Amino acid sequence: MAKLRHIALSVKDPEKTAQFYEDAFDLQRVGTTDSELAKGIYLSDGVINIALLSYKSNEMAGYVEGEDERGKDFEGIHHMGFMVDSLEDTEKKIENAGGKYLMGRPNGSAEPNTFYEMKFRDPQGVIVDVTHLGWSTNKEK
Repeated sequence: MAKLRHIALSVKDPEKTAQFYEDAFDLQRVGTTDSELAKGIYLSDGVINIALLSYKSNEMAGYVEGEDERGKDFEGIHHMGFMVDSLEDTEKKIENAGGKYLMGRPNGSAEPNTFYEMKFRDPQGVIVDVTHLGWSTNKEK
């Protein structure tokens, strides 16, 4: 089975974005690049690698006129998710790092172990889901 190990985000400011993920989620910097393709920073949680790339040209970003809007000025992916120990602590860290709450706070009647995820936007506008219960990896029967 394939396992997710790399997520790439197209960003205008790799340094600012890296600082957010380091501060909000304790990711570690594991490398940098300044190639013909892009200038960027690589972060990891020890399992998944996130590439924060500022593409240098539309061609290097994979832009194909009429087929894809993702040229060098495109920013982000749609969203990604993090499993966390404490939603309350993580929400504080996200907001202190410049992120903003979007949706998903449980109401007071929710059972403590009912799955839900809170959604935030990072400083670049990318949606980030957080949950303390994880996502199901089993197909429904």
